[in-house]
Order: sequence, then C-alpha cells, then structure tokens
Amino acid sequence: MFGRKRHVYTKVGKIVDAFLFGFAFWLTHGLRSLEFFDPERIIRPFSEYAWLLLVVAPLAPPLLETQGYYQRGVLGSQRKALWILLRTSAYIALAAILVLFFRKTEGARLIFALYVPVAAGLMWCKEGLVGVWSRGVGRKDSLRRRVILVGSREDAGRLEGLLGLRGLEDVEVMDRVDLNETSLKELADRIHSHSANAVLVAPRHSMFGQIEATIHLCELEGVEVWLLADFFQTRISQTTIDDIHGHPMLVFRSGPDASWQALAKGVIDFVGGCALLLALSPVMVAAALAVRLSSKGPILFRQQRAGLNGRPFTMFKFRSMVTNAEQLKQELAALNEMSGPVFKVTNDPRVTRVGRFLRKWSIDELPQLLNVVRGEMSLVGPRPLPVDEVARFDDLAHRRRLSVPPGLTCLWQVSGRNDVKDFKEWVRLDLEYIDNWSLWLDIKILLRTIPAVFTGAGAK
Repeated sequence: MFGRKRHVYTKVGKIVDAFLFGFAFWLTHGLRSLEFFDPERIIRPFSEYAWLLLVVAPLAPPLLETQGYYQRGVLGSQRKALWILLRTSAYIALAAILVLFFRKTEGARLIFALYVPVAAGLMWCKEGLVGVWSRGVGRKDSLRRRVILVGSREDAGRLEGLLGLRGLEDVEVMDRVDLNETSLKELADRIHSHSANAVLVAPRHSMFGQIEATIHLCELEGVEVWLLADFFQTRISQTTIDDIHGHPMLVFRSGPDASWQALAKGVIDFVGGCALLLALSPVMVAAALAVRLSSKGPILFRQQRAGLNGRPFTMFKFRSMVTNAEQLKQELAALNEMSGPVFKVTNDPRVTRVGRFLRKWSIDELPQLLNVVRGEMSLVGPRPLPVDEVARFDDLAHRRRLSVPPGLTCLWQVSGRNDVKDFKEWVRLDLEYIDNWSLWLDIKILLRTIPAVFTGAGAK
C-alpha cells in the first residue's frame, strides 16, 4: 500500500485500536465482577477505575507502532500479529499496575490478569474481520493496484527493481510499455484490456512530450499517473506527492483521492450492504418467488458489467425480462431512446408483467447488494454499464466515469433518470459526481433515493 493511502488507514486504525484496548479494560472489569471468580468478594464499581482509561487507551497505539504492527501489510502474518497483540496487552497491564502502585491505589489483580487475553482477543477478532473484508470474494483484487509501467525497456526494468514492485502485495504489474515502440492508441487499448487503475512512468530516458501526452490520456480515462519525481527539487502544487518505499512520486489524479472519507465509504458500503440484505430479505424472498412462479427461466439475471476502471464483474438482478431478452435486443435496436452506446426503451416489450412491477419499485436491483458486500460495487456511484456498451464508447473522456466503483444509485438516478435521453448528459452527471465527491454527497444521494423509490420513480 502506498504512502498516502497507508497513512489514512494507519491513522484510522490507531483510533480504532485505542478504543478497543479501552473497551477491553471495561469488559475485563465486567468479567471480574461475575460471581464465578469470587462470589464472596466485594467488587468496586468501574467508576473507581475509569481514570485508568487515560493510561490504557493512549498507550496502545505507540506500543503497537514500536513493534511494527502498523508496518505490516493488510494481508500480513497473523501469527506475528497475535504475538505483538499479546505483548502489547501485557505491557499495558504492567503499566496500569505500576500507575496504581505509585498512586498507592488498590486494584484487583485478577482484572489485569484477565486483561491480557481479553484485549488481545478483541484485537484478534478485529484482525479477523479485517482479514475477512480484505480476503473476501472480490475484495482482495479490489485492494490491489493494477499497474502498467511506461518508459523504455531499460527504464521500466530499473523502476521495477528500484521500487521493489515484485515484492509489493498490493501491486500487480500488468504490462510494460515502451513509448518509443507503442502509440498512445495502443497504450489506451492496453489500459482498457487490463482494467489498469494506474500508469507508472519512468521518465529518465523518455521524451517529456510523450510523458505529457500520456498524462493527458490518463486524465481523460480517469486513470492515475505515477511519475517518479526524484529529479525535481520542488513540489508541484497541482499534483499529489506520494511515495513507494521512500521514493517520491508525483501522482496526477482526476478522481477522488485516498482519504478518511474514502475509507469510511468502504466501511459504510460493507456494513450498509449487509444490513440492507438482512432487512430486505423478506422482500427479496417474495420477489424471487414471484419471478419463479410467473415465468420460465432463472430467478436471477447475471450480466457482465464494467466495474472499477472497466474491470468486468458479474452483476446480479432479479430477472424482469423474458429469457431470450438479449437475442431480442437486436430486433429492438431501432426503438432505442438513448443516444450513444446505451440501450433504453421505455415500454420494453421484453419486460414481463412481474418484471414491470419489480422495475417500478426498483426491487429488481436489490440483489446488487451482494455485489456491494463483495466489494464490486458501492451503494453510491455511477451505474455499471454492460461490458459491450463500454467497448463502444466513442469518447475516451467517457471512460472517466469508470474511475470510481459503480453504485446502486447515483446522481443521474435522483436527477430524473427517465427524462435523460442523451448519454453525454448522463456522463456529465456522473463526472459532476466524481469531481465533487464527498461522503456528505453520498449521504444526500442516498436520502434522495428513498423518496424516488417509494414514489415508484424507478426504471421504466
């Protein structure tokens, strides 16, 4: 993970860890109060020990830091992590005992004996949850940066070795491109075919005109550009400075940057997706039965859609059309109401009677919550288009809508989606969302989606 993103994750992680070590102290006192341990002993209330939280919680992150806990990779050794957690818990318990001793305050020894396994256990559970999140279906790939190295063969090889890219767990080098032998059109094709989300440029022997053209291409695509910047003596204010293993990099980014808001968005997607799946499960079961009983064919419609940077994934919907809908699509091409590569017909004859009801109330979209939990989609983001429609984009700038994860709902949907007939206007709204993205904007779109669903303003 690169410097800027690692900094955000580490900062949030330290806050969570401090809370967990403090919570473990409260929990340990509660366990000590159980009659199982000593039914005849009078237990002092936690309020008499609460001041120790000012010792326990702030002490945890520095101790973890000194033992290299935050320098591990997201998918690092769990055995090493457990050993660090046990040691840290023991150090904190010892520190609390010393503070009580110097203050000449009596404390229950069993509390501190229990604290070590309880605190380490809570942190271990957190490690497990992070592991499930990062190793879950679709999550591990989404954490990895798919990189294309750009420069002469010598430069690319030097850069890969210098930065140790082969040893980075969150980087996958997809291709190497020599600008002296490859045109920008070929570079764009390789970005598309690999669904690359970063281009790493080695400029030492390359012409700066070619580098500038490469950066411009990637700006249109919504793809990050990382430029090795150890030949610059000053910072460039229009760019973000990051680092890989201590080597300064200039990052030219035309999409949302790594931040605590981006991290919070990922957490909200996962937790919110799970909660919505649970809450709406009766509706989904009823919809599945209705689809099964009303027409022949599978309950779920599966289709390859373009995800982050165009990476294909299988999107789920309740089937709302006849089973041969894809074959009939060619016959209805003349009825298409949307300009550009997108196909849309208001009164689509392929839609079944139950399907029309599901679409009106957006129930057919609910299985996409599975895609959200799997990390392939977000609750809010540009709607994912079929892979074949993305391949027909006639303007590279339209691909920038792929620079963020696709979503269940978006600015286009809450801005009168049934009235938008021009694909360029659709893209404009998506790019407006990307350029002005914030966590608050996501919340506003989600709140505006609720009345849109309950008033039946779904897809026709």
